[in-house]
Amino acid sequence: MRGVLWWFDGVLGGQDYQRYVAHLRRAHPERAVPSEREYWRERHAEAERNPGARCC
Repeated sequence: MRGVLWWFDGVLGGQDYQRYVAHLRRAHPERAVPSEREYWRERHAEAERNPGARCC
């Protein structure tokens, strides 16, 4: 059961914000870390601007 939950979390992007924060701290320590809310807002706005891989 734990493996199934881990898989769904990965598919739904549950760890994306944490990975982004780790990347910012490692690669761009001078940048401010956005709140999780700001991160998701910008991510969804970017998907709307550049639909690329979406089917519809």
